[in-house]
Amino acid sequence: MKPLTSYTCRLTDAQACELEALLRESGFALRVVPYTRFAGHKGQVSVVFYTSGKLVVQGKGTQEFVEFVLEPQILKEARLGYEAVHDPDLLIPRLGVDESGKGDLFGPLCVAGVYVNERVIKVWQNARIRDSKKITSDKRIHELARLIRDTPGCVSAVVPIGNEAYNRLHAKMRSVNALLAWGHARVIENLMGQRHRMDPPPVKAISDQFAANKSTVGQALMALGRQVELVQRHRAEEDLAVAAASILARNEFITRLAKLEKEYEIPLPRGASGAVEAAAKQFVVRHGAESLAKVAKLHFRTSFRARGLAEPPKVAWRPAGAPTNNGDKNLGKTH
Repeated sequence: MKPLTSYTCRLTDAQACELEALLRESGFALRVVPYTRFAGHKGQVSVVFYTSGKLVVQGKGTQEFVEFVLEPQILKEARLGYEAVHDPDLLIPRLGVDESGKGDLFGPLCVAGVYVNERVIKVWQNARIRDSKKITSDKRIHELARLIRDTPGCVSAVVPIGNEAYNRLHAKMRSVNALLAWGHARVIENLMGQRHRMDPPPVKAISDQFAANKSTVGQALMALGRQVELVQRHRAEEDLAVAAASILARNEFITRLAKLEKEYEIPLPRGASGAVEAAAKQFVVRHGAESLAKVAKLHFRTSFRARGLAEPPKVAWRPAGAPTNNGDKNLGKTH
């Protein structure tokens, strides 16, 4: 694996002060650069710390500086400098799958998948691709989604489940987890249908473990999806491939929700708060209760209240695997 020639991270004020003092003590030639607190170079490495809090290290000596100076003396933890060396799995070709819109009353459920290999991972090295829940700017989501789709070697697929289709599927499957499992399996199948574009082929597919029983997704896999190892784990978004998928799924959700707002000329807030319930009631007043299925997930308790219907009884929590009378803990969703 080629050594790093560029590295970016953020520093606290205290860390920045320590690094500046260290550079002076180590003989770095410091210089004045616009929009920076300090900048310097020594040998084959250049270090620039911006007023925004971002540190950029560049040059042939980047990896050595990160591994033997920045991480042990300033960051006090091993990050990118060691990760790929100590965990080769970070560079293996794989699929990542994630969804967006599951907890939102309004808008679709969008599931996305991304194939990455070593070349793709290196391109994204400093792009700050991370779990979409940690990105608050829609503009940044759009920018990262474009970067992901345009990266050579990256293969992606998105399966949007519009509200009317979502409500039909939920009424049939009687479970959000079963619907999610179908969506994840469909995305994996669609990605594997493009495996001729993947070099080398993926060795596994990673997704978040949203169901207590891992077989929920495994049993939903289709013919092509069964040709790749399925790995389900909590906090799967920590994997770069899953994080990229979460960004594509969120971008699709944001885009489609905006189209619904434009079509019905009414704000459709995200989530399932009191403001969301008020918006649902306003939607019913303007467009009728029968139209709510076109923009909302009808099994949410919020949608019952918005339509003036009696809420379904709350389903008592049961340990994983315990039998239930109706087979769905989601019907009593308290939104």
